[in-house]
Amino acid sequence: MTELGIGIGWRPEIAEAVEGLSGVDWVEVVAENICADHLPESLTRLRERGVTVVPHGVSLGLGGADRPDPARLAALGEKAVALGAPLVTEHIAFVRAGGPLTASPLLEAGHLLPVPRTRDALDVLCENVRIAQDALPVPLALENIAALVAWPGEEMSEGRFLAELVERTGVRLLVDVANLHTNHVNRGEDPARALSELPVEAIAYVHVAGGVERDGVWHDTHAHPVPGAVLDVLADLASRVSPPGVLLERDDDFPPAAELASELSVIRGTIAAPAVGMRSAGAVGVPPARAKPRARGRVGTAPPRGALSLEPAPRRAATAPAQPLLIGAGARVSGGPMPCVVQEPASHDAARQRLGLAQASLLSALVAGTPAPEGFDSRRLGVQSRALAAKRAGVVAKVAPELPEILGPGFRPAFLAYARTRPMTGGYRRDALDFAEHLLLAGRPEDPAARRGLTEWWQDRSGSRPPGRATRLARAARHALVRR
Repeated sequence: MTELGIGIGWRPEIAEAVEGLSGVDWVEVVAENICADHLPESLTRLRERGVTVVPHGVSLGLGGADRPDPARLAALGEKAVALGAPLVTEHIAFVRAGGPLTASPLLEAGHLLPVPRTRDALDVLCENVRIAQDALPVPLALENIAALVAWPGEEMSEGRFLAELVERTGVRLLVDVANLHTNHVNRGEDPARALSELPVEAIAYVHVAGGVERDGVWHDTHAHPVPGAVLDVLADLASRVSPPGVLLERDDDFPPAAELASELSVIRGTIAAPAVGMRSAGAVGVPPARAKPRARGRVGTAPPRGALSLEPAPRRAATAPAQPLLIGAGARVSGGPMPCVVQEPASHDAARQRLGLAQASLLSALVAGTPAPEGFDSRRLGVQSRALAAKRAGVVAKVAPELPEILGPGFRPAFLAYARTRPMTGGYRRDALDFAEHLLLAGRPEDPAARRGLTEWWQDRSGSRPPGRATRLARAARHALVRR
């Protein structure tokens, strides 16, 4: 298994600082933010110094009901090859829902959303992971995500869900200890229990990040210092296994390089402390209570296509409870045995449709203003919905910085009002254009100079004149369908 060491997430805003930090063994880059044929010069310099670079994907949506998009898989693989990466990573999440599978409009979350821990979801996830493994030129590791909402009727704990995923696919794990802490605060889940259930020998590396608590909800912001509670989870993990790599994530509100160096030092010390304790215990004849041996993998710097660091475990059968299972969207799955093995395509297609309907119903409630599906906490859904809208506003402001300049202080409230019932359907740049068009159709902004500036901005990027009455009516009809 590749020994990565201590690393930090590479972001353009801190590229210079990252290059100047001492003791950084590797970096991770958001895969969607780079092009395989035109790598940032900073990453090229780091590679020339022998620093490992790992691409970290955020858009595959392997936990979604649809099979992975071959084009997205190909792009991720190309970036891994261009970077000479020993592995690639993604998330156990869904990021879009709807479309042909559910005969409903395709919706984009612009965020990582949790999959229900059910047999249906596990069957679909395992098949999607195997498709990805076959397509990628290097091994794949998957990350547990943070969640504000919990699915009703879940059948497994997070640790058990991840353990069965590893057992059935041989995929490796990217364990985010900050996300375990987030789920502890938001969903009452015990990080220690999750770690005790995980196959720790499958860990490829670990994420550490900061966040903030507001009104009893923990927000995994990646924009705050790493709190002591997250470091405690990291120490617990390190007492069970020596992780091959640990990485600090910072995505916003970037501090000076000295503060980043200090956080890396604290992380390094947290990892070292359990090892010292175990050596001391061994010296007096007392074995460490929870330490487990690490498995020896086969991941090298240039593994063969589709290689894995762990042998796929035998796929065992497991059965679901006999009672009906509520999976959201008001849908019920009939009870009875459901083998947790590779099934016939027809069975998988049925599971995909059930999962797709449930995910589309949840995502529609979050981004299109439709009613909350049965069994969900409507208050918590409201928190998640507002968080998604706020994230959209922030990203649109970055990809289209002219909009806040044209609209001034009115940009954010106008965008949040727009996002409340209008889902994103084509990425953030398309979102910015749709928002501007929405304002113009409503005769806004009221200031003539600002409206003129917004019109020119929209026309420069859309390449067309503002839509006529027939187009406006058609779009209104489509919007009404989304809200049903």
